[in-house]
Amino acid sequence: MYVCVTHRIVSAATTLLLSGIVAISALPTGAAASAKQAPKEIVFGVVPQQSASRLAKVWVPTLERLATEIDLPVRFVTAKNIPTFERCLAIGAYHVAYMNPLHYVHFHNISGYEAIAHRKGKKLRGIMVARRDSDIEAISDLGGQELAFPSPAAFGASVLPRAELNNSDIAFTANYVSSHDSVYRAVASGLMKAGGGVLRTFKTVQPEIRAQLKVFYTTRAYTPHAIAYHNGLPKSLAAKIQQGLVALSDHSPELLQLLGIKAFQAAANEDWDDVRRLNIPPSDFDTRKVRRLQCH
Repeated sequence: MYVCVTHRIVSAATTLLLSGIVAISALPTGAAASAKQAPKEIVFGVVPQQSASRLAKVWVPTLERLATEIDLPVRFVTAKNIPTFERCLAIGAYHVAYMNPLHYVHFHNISGYEAIAHRKGKKLRGIMVARRDSDIEAISDLGGQELAFPSPAAFGASVLPRAELNNSDIAFTANYVSSHDSVYRAVASGLMKAGGGVLRTFKTVQPEIRAQLKVFYTTRAYTPHAIAYHNGLPKSLAAKIQQGLVALSDHSPELLQLLGIKAFQAAANEDWDDVRRLNIPPSDFDTRKVRRLQCH
């Protein structure tokens, strides 16, 4: 079996000074190195929209199949929260990563990630959820409320809903709770009146949580999450990974079904120009709480 789920450090810890914060990170050989040599394994980072155990359950089978396609081990990794994931992207800690559209636009520029694939036939929309028994039916009902979001830079679940609330001149207080699942739990338990998510994670949250919630608002649509490789990888290997991802729908559709995705398609950098036109500032990336950086 090629894929393993682990949070262990796989190389000597590297001490970095990032914005005045000492961070400890294990950089995988090849991902942040200038020499474009094929690594012994691919470290595949996944944005922590949900708990690590839930992400592993849906991603590991797909990455295991991808490993057989490229004839190279693929290791699933994630981070404890989205700000940590963002720091890991900033230092190029992953050979390949599944990241939200805003992450891609930003980290393409600052750390050299290049898009190779995204979900086929589906745009990304944010959603707002409330308790099923709530009288909230539209965003106009949210004035003055405390709302739950995963993190400032969670594109579909936070950036888009907040932007549309602001554009409608609706005052609210944002509470960042680290993951999509945490949003759904906070709203279901009544801690928050409403919160932001995306339909894919809403459909895969625990059924007992989902049964207590309703989707009452959907945002405009944008190019979905990117799968991108760090430019430290050889382009020939990146192309092989791209081909393997696209081929998954032909021979392993049941694995993609676990992800809530029907197929991947080849992608290019300009596919995210719709996101760039939003002119979202990098200040939306909140990494102030990151003290010790463990990317794997």
